[in-house]
Amino acid sequence: YIRYIVCFPFTLIKFCCIKIFHINGFMFYPLELFAINSEMSIGKHAKVTLGKCVRCQSNVRIRARKNAILRIGDNTAFNNGCIVTCRYNVEIGSGVVFGQNVLIYDHDHDFRTEGGIKAKKYKYGQVKIGDNSWIGANTVILRGTTIGKNCVVGAGSVLNGNYPDNSVIVQKRETV
Repeated sequence: YIRYIVCFPFTLIKFCCIKIFHINGFMFYPLELFAINSEMSIGKHAKVTLGKCVRCQSNVRIRARKNAILRIGDNTAFNNGCIVTCRYNVEIGSGVVFGQNVLIYDHDHDFRTEGGIKAKKYKYGQVKIGDNSWIGANTVILRGTTIGKNCVVGAGSVLNGNYPDNSVIVQKRETV
């Protein structure tokens, strides 16, 4: 309860300050709960929408870069160390639960361009996660990924592609 007493007003103050600088680009409800050391950064012309009761544990980083669109649904929970970096479009449904250290990227470096990675050119693809899905710890979700509603993703997965509703996604591993 002490955590709620400290984090709730801190989150409200932090989000009100962000709203001042991004008046049209940031929408939130007053009942969000972000840990004190969690980060929310919004680039120029980006649009971020948080549903009701979004919760973030320690060291969560949510970043919407220039011109990006990021939507997070109601009652979504991020565990410790999660990172969402949005340069194009990320949609996270309602009731989604993320395990520790989940990484979500809607872009890749375009290393084939002149100048390589140093040129800071990217390839983009929407990431969409359906309602009531559970994403296991240490999962990496890459650009162009769609996860349906009510899905379970096993810990340590690397996802790229489309996964239908009600799927259990586990990647096989071998020790040689």
